[in-house]
Amino acid sequence: MRIDPTKDALIVVDLQPDFMPGGPLAVSEGDRIAVPIGRLARRFSTVVATQDWHPEGHVSFARQGGPWPIHCLAGSRGAAVHGDLPDTLVTSYLRKGTRKDVDSYSAFCDDAGLATGLGGYLKERGVARLFVVGLARDYCVRATALDGAAAGFEVLVVDDLTRPVDPASRARVDGDFAAGQVALVDSAALS
Repeated sequence: MRIDPTKDALIVVDLQPDFMPGGPLAVSEGDRIAVPIGRLARRFSTVVATQDWHPEGHVSFARQGGPWPIHCLAGSRGAAVHGDLPDTLVTSYLRKGTRKDVDSYSAFCDDAGLATGLGGYLKERGVARLFVVGLARDYCVRATALDGAAAGFEVLVVDDLTRPVDPASRARVDGDFAAGQVALVDSAALS
């Protein structure tokens, strides 16, 4: 499958230290995809990097009754984009989960349905096809890919450049992708 840098975009989801081994919300082997994502990003003209970017007391934190430990506090080192994805390759950063009372798994809208503007940004750049990579496959990658397809983009998840929170989620998430018209591809198949 050939990448067309003028019509394809790479969406790098939450490649952040807090999701790497040793971080407060570590995804197993999350660090193993950083270097290959950085290499892949060099082949695209449009690279969007999403960041969980939470205020203190965010609704997703266990202390507030949410499901997750404190992670990706706005401005913290753990919320930065991993260093293996250089700033020079990123055309746009999209920070999500910035409102204290609403979480946001998808890069296209928050959990209350408020659009982020990503769809319009990509369409203005002439993008028709999205390649989605990053963390975590069963949460933010899943939500971003499904919402991208619902917004009218052809969406492919580069499966070997994702990692899940729960490895047992594979069949469920694959079913969601199939139902949402999201394809899976391996990075070795991209030229």
